[in-house]
Amino acid sequence: MRLMSKRKLSETVGWSESGGRRWINYFNDYIPHIKKGNSVLYNESSIDVLKIIKQLSESGLTQKEIHHLIREKGIPKDISEISQITKNVNSNLNDIPLSRDIMIPFLQVISDKKSYTSSYINEELTKIFKLTEEQRTRSYENSKDSIFITRIRQVRYGLKKSNYIEEISQSIYQITQSGLSLLNDNQNEIQEEIEDMEEVKDPFEVMTEQFNDIRKELAKSIIQKIKKAHWKKLEYIIVELLVAMGYGDGKITGKTNDGGIDGIIKEDKLGLDNIYLQAKRWDNSIGRELVQSFSGALDDMGAKKGVFITTSHFTKNAIEYAERLQSKKIVLIDGETLAKLMIDYDIGVSVKEKFIIKKIDFSYFDEE
Repeated sequence: MRLMSKRKLSETVGWSESGGRRWINYFNDYIPHIKKGNSVLYNESSIDVLKIIKQLSESGLTQKEIHHLIREKGIPKDISEISQITKNVNSNLNDIPLSRDIMIPFLQVISDKKSYTSSYINEELTKIFKLTEEQRTRSYENSKDSIFITRIRQVRYGLKKSNYIEEISQSIYQITQSGLSLLNDNQNEIQEEIEDMEEVKDPFEVMTEQFNDIRKELAKSIIQKIKKAHWKKLEYIIVELLVAMGYGDGKITGKTNDGGIDGIIKEDKLGLDNIYLQAKRWDNSIGRELVQSFSGALDDMGAKKGVFITTSHFTKNAIEYAERLQSKKIVLIDGETLAKLMIDYDIGVSVKEKFIIKKIDFSYFDEE
């Protein structure tokens, strides 16, 4: 098997050493590599993966967008899959300016050397690119962040890091002499600088992405532990979780029949309003039949509230059935949601380390 250095890998896929090195480092977790002593070496599989990443980049996607795609869907297998992905993504993103297209207009908005708030700059950029309200507020899949505002933030950090703008007060920016000089450079020099700034990553965003990755891995580990534990452990977990979430006092019922109740949460001291629980430590999906059986058990108890928790997931029919119920409310919690709730409410986890991120207090430096 032919092994190669990072420099050789960059050259093989058609990137310069410095450009390729940045992309390889950023996607290190997804590019196959071999550690040999103190060296990191790459093989043919590494070439295939990096070529795919390069093609995605050339389609107009940023590093962050490519990373999001790969993290959610994995590495595309072939050209047709790449084409389909870029087609789907670009249909949603192409009519919104890329970070590289925003950089110079951002500087032009504040080129009169006056100070401007970030909200003013955002509004001016919206006008420059003639974005509709839908384009301005459109968000990434599974995210509340506006695509356009996210890209402006990336640009703002890159310009600040490169000393082209200065934050003179909280969210108030002013162009620097270097920024004015950049506007006067020729097109080739501007383009080179834009390419360099595209590689600049906001450390806070990097930490956020890493934090989310750690949470996902922890959630997977939690579910694996539950599946390996005694089957009754899940019943104790769900009672403890709902108590921790503030729903009241709880207890395990000890019943074992499939249509029965595994636990009860008393929302008041007298037990006038109860939440009935059922837990299924399964690998297979939970269908409508099981949820319907749980609904029948609630009817037998005269209950109006139920929580059905599983380590696997619910079928579409099961979810739709629960949503259509009129006389009672059944909340379905799948394995992924269960693990996230356990993390949030410190059930089965402990604090490993805490990090505090601080920012400058502009008011401290203001003259009285």
